[in-house]
Amino acid sequence: MSHTINHLKKLRLQRSELAVPGSSPEMIDKAANSVADFVFLDIEDAVAPPDKERARKNIIQALNDIDWRAKGKTVSVRINGLDTHYMYRDVVDVMEQAGDRLDTILVPKVGVPADLYMVEAMVNQIEMAKGFKTRVGLEALIETALGMANVEAIAATPGRLEAMHFGVADYAASNKAR
Repeated sequence: MSHTINHLKKLRLQRSELAVPGSSPEMIDKAANSVADFVFLDIEDAVAPPDKERARKNIIQALNDIDWRAKGKTVSVRINGLDTHYMYRDVVDVMEQAGDRLDTILVPKVGVPADLYMVEAMVNQIEMAKGFKTRVGLEALIETALGMANVEAIAATPGRLEAMHFGVADYAASNKAR
C-alpha cells in the first residue's frame, strides 16, 4: 500500500463526455442543452484547417453567450497541437476573450511534461493579466508512443493537470498499427 496522497485539483462530474466541433454553432447549442456532464469544444481534429479560425470564434462566442455552469456542464476546449501554428492563437484568444468562462483546456498529443508546462505558462500569464478569479485546469491527451513512454512523468506534472485521456486511434497510428 502506498502512503502517497494525490489530492484532486477540482472535483468535476464527468459521467458522460460530448465532443463538439467548434465549426458548428448548431451542434454547440445542442451540446449545451444535452444531458452530457462534460462538453469539449474542439478546434483540433474535428475542424478542417480552413475552418479553424472561424471555429475558434464560434467557441469564444459560445463560451460567452451560454451559461454552461448554470446548465450543469463542465466545458473544455481542445486546442490544436503544440506542433501547429494554430495553438498559440487558440490559447491566447480563448483565454483572453473567455477564459473566465472555461473549465479546462484539453492539450492533444502530449509527449513530455514540458508540453503541459508551455500551455500552463501561457494560461498563468493571461489569467494574471486579465485578473481572472477562476483557474482553468489542463487535461492531457496521450496519443503517441512518446506520450506513452513518458506517461508517468506527465501524470506527475505539478500545476494545473486535472485529467489524462488516452487517444487510441492516434496512438495506433503513431505506432504504425493497423
